[in-house]
Amino acid sequence: MAAIVLALGASLTWGFADFFGPLKGRAFGALRVLFYVQLGGLAGIALIVAVRWKGPADAAALLAIPAAVSGTLGLYAYYRGMAVGAMSVVAPIAGISAVAPVVVGIASGDRPSTWQSAGIACALVGVFLASREQARTGSRLAAGVGLALLAALGFGGYFPPMHAAGDADFWWASLFFRLTSSTVILSAVAIRRPSLRVPPVQLPLLALIGVGDMLGNLLFAAASASGLVSVTSVLASLYPIVTVVLARIVLAERVARSQEAGIGLTLAGVGLISAG
Repeated sequence: MAAIVLALGASLTWGFADFFGPLKGRAFGALRVLFYVQLGGLAGIALIVAVRWKGPADAAALLAIPAAVSGTLGLYAYYRGMAVGAMSVVAPIAGISAVAPVVVGIASGDRPSTWQSAGIACALVGVFLASREQARTGSRLAAGVGLALLAALGFGGYFPPMHAAGDADFWWASLFFRLTSSTVILSAVAIRRPSLRVPPVQLPLLALIGVGDMLGNLLFAAASASGLVSVTSVLASLYPIVTVVLARIVLAERVARSQEAGIGLTLAGVGLISAG
């Protein structure tokens, strides 16, 4: 039960961070916002680990490093997708990263339940419907869908290694993750040299978004210490529900009826995968 609560907590904090972060990314640019978000998250987990003053329990916590590379690339694609497309469309498509733990389970000898199989089918059909929008000349691929699929791929590559790292030592796994993800973003900043100037009043909010994202990683890693990857990962992948609800309430986003059906099917698919 503890693992389920922690994984759902991760989806809740990620849902808020993945709404307000990309929202700020629309105003200031994805890379600029991610720079401050990553530093805020790094400061938070570094402080926690320093206060605990305990060394890593197991070298397997280093598996958070490849998880961070994949997850950070996925997060950048997610921010960029949110900048050019509707959040109500991009978030559910990115949420099909929940399929990845099921695939890993199958590869290691598990067999998906009937519910999980139905969930995968719902998610795939939902992505197809959500990704198409009607135009005067016919249907076309909705803006941001390609980036959302890249985000799903990156997030999918995050869950299995981060689960193993969290099972070894979730505190240090979270720190290794944030150190690596910050390094990836800082390297991108060094190469592209974007302006990092933002109004000073925005800095605390960006740091808070980073702490929220870090807390999601920490809660997922903690859930991994007592839960199965096929359960904790898909429950943590429910964050698009929070993002979609916020987009409807805060931004009053509206999409075509067929896309609404696709969004609903995608979210239902994630839920069925979790129920399985």
